[in-house]
Amino acid sequence: MGGLLFTSTSSVEAVKAFREKLAPGKVLRLEEASLVLTPELARLFQELLGALLRGEAVRIVPLEAELTTGQAAELLGVSRPYLVRLLEEGKIPHHKVGTHRRVRARDLLAYLEASRKRGRELLDELIGEAQELGLGY
Repeated sequence: MGGLLFTSTSSVEAVKAFREKLAPGKVLRLEEASLVLTPELARLFQELLGALLRGEAVRIVPLEAELTTGQAAELLGVSRPYLVRLLEEGKIPHHKVGTHRRVRARDLLAYLEASRKRGRELLDELIGEAQELGLGY
C-alpha cells in the first residue's frame, strides 16, 4: 500500500496549471473516455492535487476497506506491535479473519481524528497553565 508523492518541478507546474482549470461542469477527457466533474469530484481533485503540490504523500483508501495490522500501522505512522496493543485495549474496533486482525479504514480514521483532537485539547490545557503561571506563553 504505497503513497503517491509528487516532487518533479516540471510536473508541479503542469499540476498547478491543471488544478487551476478544475471546476464543476468541466469535462476531463482521456482518449475516448470523458468525465463531467461534479462539485464533489472537482473538490476531491482540488484537494488531492493541492496535497501533492505541498509535497504531502497521499493515499486513497476506501472507508470500508479492511486493512491488515501492518497497513493500519503504516497509515497511523506507528509500529505494528503498538497498533496491536491499541486493538487489544479496545481503542480501535477490529475483527478477526481466522487468526488475523482486520481494521476498517473508517475506524482507523475515527481513532486518528479523536487522537488529534485530544492532543489539541492537551496542548490548550498546557498553554492555559503556562499563562496562569506567567511563563510567557
